[in-house]
Amino acid sequence: MSEADGQKFLKNLDKKLWTAADRLRANLDAAVYKHAVLGLIFLKYVSDAFELRQRALEDHLRDAGHDIPGFCKSASLDEIAEHGYVLTPGRYVGAEEVEDDGVPFAEKMEGLTRELATQFHESEKLQSAIRGTGTIFQHRSITVVS
Repeated sequence: MSEADGQKFLKNLDKKLWTAADRLRANLDAAVYKHAVLGLIFLKYVSDAFELRQRALEDHLRDAGHDIPGFCKSASLDEIAEHGYVLTPGRYVGAEEVEDDGVPFAEKMEGLTRELATQFHESEKLQSAIRGTGTIFQHRSITVVS
């Protein structure tokens, strides 16, 4: 929607709201009318606040410096068209860059697998202690028995 179309729409909306308010005023008691008008004023305030915030966010996101690999990217309509208008985030955001720590993948995987096996073993010991009888936790003033 162009700026001129937006202004025309807003003027038309204002005219329609004013006409609706006039019709309500003719048929409602002043106390009831007050609530209807305050509601309309509130809606106009929320609409204006939303529009201002939307514009600020659009301006902020247009700046290409705010793209964060693996998290967010401001894609152009041309980029979206290139992907057949599919909006899957991974197509645009990509993956976060990971620093190379110099450890080959096979070594790293072996170490992580060993650590996981140790944690599984500890988990099994804790589960059997919880299921068994006797003291599973003891403190000077607290003893928990299953």
